[in-house]
Parts: sequence; structure tokens; C-alpha cells
Amino acid sequence: MSLRRINGFTLLELMVTVAVLAILAAIAFPSFQSTLRSNRMATTSNELIAALSLARSEAVKNTRGAGICASSAGTSCDGSTWSGGWMVWGDTDGNGTFDAGEPVLRFAEGRPALEGVSGQDLTIAFDARGRNRAAAAQDITLLPDECGNQDLQRRLTISPTGQVRLHKEKCA
Repeated sequence: MSLRRINGFTLLELMVTVAVLAILAAIAFPSFQSTLRSNRMATTSNELIAALSLARSEAVKNTRGAGICASSAGTSCDGSTWSGGWMVWGDTDGNGTFDAGEPVLRFAEGRPALEGVSGQDLTIAFDARGRNRAAAAQDITLLPDECGNQDLQRRLTISPTGQVRLHKEKCA
């Protein structure tokens, strides 16, 4: 008989290690979920700000205007909320609305983790000088499906001059 020691883990050591990992994961998971929600909201609001900037710069470039609207498929302004997606178009006839034949510059698909906020403007149009065609400031509100107690709601305010401001708010 040989008295060599065999190196490795015993079953008890392995079970203790797995139990410690499970406890740590259970503690970290809720915090990780709130971080994911926060990052999703930041990404979505940044994409929408980029789309608004594209519409404004296209309005100045083509000297007739451009706009952005809630859209579910990217072929028409048929969206009922901003959470269903949006599209940016070049306004070739300068009337401030999307018409057949006008170029779609960018389309962003809907975000399933967002709730639709009704009762707000679903079309934002810019004139040839990059100003908002609306007489007053317009708001776009983005709200996650699960908010918790964080400041996850985002409100984008488009001023009459066409500038976009982002406001972080408590969920309504």
C-alpha cells in the first residue's frame, strides 16, 4: 500500500463553496437588476437624443425641414407611444408632417422594457433653421416597466429653439 496523498476537493468543501456563491449571488442580483434598468434607460434616452439631433441637422441641411415621430414599423408615423419605436425623416415638401415618398433617415425599433406614456406629442418637426415647429416646448417621457425607488423616468424637453434637455425624474 502506498501512502500518497491525493490532491483535490472533498465533497464537503465543494458544497460549502457552492453555498457561499449562492448566497453572494442572491445578495448581488437585486442590485444588478437596478443597474441594468438604469443602463437601459440611459441607452434609450441617448438614442432618442441622437435621433432628435439627426432630425434637427437634417432640417438645416436640406433647407425644408425634418422630423421625428413615434413609429412601430419605420414606414409611417403610426406609433401610439414612443416605447413602440421612432423614425426620423427628411421633410422634402416642408409641411412638417411625414408624407409618402419622403426619405426615412433612421428607424429605431420599440423597447419592450419601456411603458408607453400617452397624452404627449408623437411628432416633433424642425424647420429649415433647426427650430421646433411647435409654438411651445414639447416633452417626450420615457418610463421603464419596473421602476422601483430609483430616478429612472427620463423626460426630454425640446425647446422652441430646437434644443433638447434631459431630465431625470422619479417614476410617476
